Amino acid sequence: MFKKLQITFNFLIIFFVSVSISKAELLKPNSEIKPSEVVKIQLLGLQKNNDVFEDSGIEQTWNFAHPNNKKATGPLDRFKRMIKGNNYQMMINHLSHTITQVRGGDSWAQFEVIILDKEKIYHKFNWQVEKYTEDGPLKNCWLTTMVSSPEALGSSI
Repeated sequence: MFKKLQITFNFLIIFFVSVSISKAELLKPNSEIKPSEVVKIQLLGLQKNNDVFEDSGIEQTWNFAHPNNKKATGPLDRFKRMIKGNNYQMMINHLSHTITQVRGGDSWAQFEVIILDKEKIYHKFNWQVEKYTEDGPLKNCWLTTMVSSPEALGSSI
């Protein structure tokens, strides 16, 4: 009996440690991450949405959303529903993406993102990031302020 309890206890410890390590694997904004890297981090997360844990890619994207963007799209559960909805679901587990900077300044950058979804259809997005200027842990971090609705570009076949 004691041996069974010991095994169960060890299993629970391993489970909770692995869950906490998984959550810790998500990147957090810092002032060293460049604007294009923010977009890349978000897209790679969405491309492998469930690799770390369920919806880890969506949570990774959320981590780099500007606080004003989070006010409009959040809380996180609502953001997950939005990403899984018709407008943005093609980002989840997409096959490939390209990121091209089209405009920018000292405190903002805009990118054209083209995604090839699971159905082999291309979609174009405008993706904007801005440097956060207010005091606090996000000061001088680049964060996403806007992602346009997709423009379908057609099939790759």
